[in-house]
Amino acid sequence: MQEGRPPVEPARVRQLWHLLEPLHAVLYYAPEAFDEAAALGYGVDERWPSYFAWRAAPLGPAGSVRVAAAFYSFAPAMVARYVPAAWAVADPAEVLAARLRAVDRTWRALLDPEEVEGPGIAEAAALARRAAEAATPAGRPLAAANAELPWPDAPHLVLWQAATILREHRGDGHLAALLAAGLDPAEALVSFAAVGAAPEAVFASRGWSGAEWDAARARLAARGLVGPDGAATEAGRALRAEVERRTDELAAAPWTALGPEATARLAELLGGPWLAVIGSGLLPAENTLGIGKI
Repeated sequence: MQEGRPPVEPARVRQLWHLLEPLHAVLYYAPEAFDEAAALGYGVDERWPSYFAWRAAPLGPAGSVRVAAAFYSFAPAMVARYVPAAWAVADPAEVLAARLRAVDRTWRALLDPEEVEGPGIAEAAALARRAAEAATPAGRPLAAANAELPWPDAPHLVLWQAATILREHRGDGHLAALLAAGLDPAEALVSFAAVGAAPEAVFASRGWSGAEWDAARARLAARGLVGPDGAATEAGRALRAEVERRTDELAAAPWTALGPEATARLAELLGGPWLAVIGSGLLPAENTLGIGKI
């Protein structure tokens, strides 16, 4: 906790993640983003060519090993299908410019013009930027890569970039919590499915083969974390609960720096944009992050 700052409640830390994550993630599903990706030359019959380009571009022309390490939950073989081939289509600087165009078009399609240009978005952007700039980048490669980018001028783009820094900051901390719990990338997904975060079919999007999934489950069973039916045991549920508790703890510093009153105000301001994104139907109802379940 920062000296002189009262702590932000863990429930508030989790709430801000739930509010900000859809604002970031709509990029990966919006038709405007697919338009921008197609204009660069990416295939858009599936979302993965643009997903890997959009999310990995802040890292520069990274290879598949580095991207798989940073993204963690994707099978390395799946990452290798898209990276580094993504940079032969467009270099990271071109992708980043198109990413902002995609966000601009998407938010303007989802929100009323008065809201995009209004004082609420501007205030939310200023608060979120303050939190994002307080996020310590040490040991957080994706948060650091996004924090190093120049800030855009338009408030709604500032809000999106702040949301991106903060969600990657949380995600980087989540990987630290998984590592501390002794959960490798495949085990992280299997153990999460085992507590009912989402059906196993949802996690198939991460590219692990049936044999790799079964092997990860067997390793968890050997540790007493899942039972014969694949469901989490009491020990498995306790371990996942500890991972989520530790993730919230590691994500709290930006909100402690912002302070409880300003954090509560940001949560209030994010309600309208959050409803617009959720109400668009663009995001899947079930997801690998467990939003709505944890």
